[in-house]
Amino acid sequence: MEINKIIAAIVVTIIIVVGIDKISDLIYEVNQPAKVAYKVEATESNSVSAKTEESSINLSSLLSLGDASHGKTVFKKCKACHSIKKGGKNNIGPALWGVMERNAGSLAGYKYSKAIMSYNKQWTFDELNGFLLKPANWIKGNKMGFAGLKNDKDRASIILYLNQNSDNPIPLP
Repeated sequence: MEINKIIAAIVVTIIIVVGIDKISDLIYEVNQPAKVAYKVEATESNSVSAKTEESSINLSSLLSLGDASHGKTVFKKCKACHSIKKGGKNNIGPALWGVMERNAGSLAGYKYSKAIMSYNKQWTFDELNGFLLKPANWIKGNKMGFAGLKNDKDRASIILYLNQNSDNPIPLP
């Protein structure tokens, strides 16, 4: 008897869900337009101009907002995937000791995405600023799942902290 009740409940639920769908289709008839009213096409020049716009910020002004000690605090967001210790191992993301002026995708022992491997640039203050703002837009197709740092002070502080964690920190612009 109990099994009959369970089966009946499942069948009634399916009938109600399908019935509501059919009834709503009858009540709210949606006519698809014959053609698209306004089509937006993204071109390569649009993404390049967006990238240039993101990087056109005055870097010395940006870096003056941050400090390395604040960067150490903000870096806690990165610790789940990256190591910052000298001689640190690669985790989900590559080790970041000495990342400044390192070629993108060049750390031995880490399997980078094809997008990073083909990027062919060095990690400079400007590159890190753009990448940390929104990694998915800066290097399309990279596998870093981080949304980015919108706050200028946080981004500047991380960049200063990464620069500090090196055998040879580079001079600020």
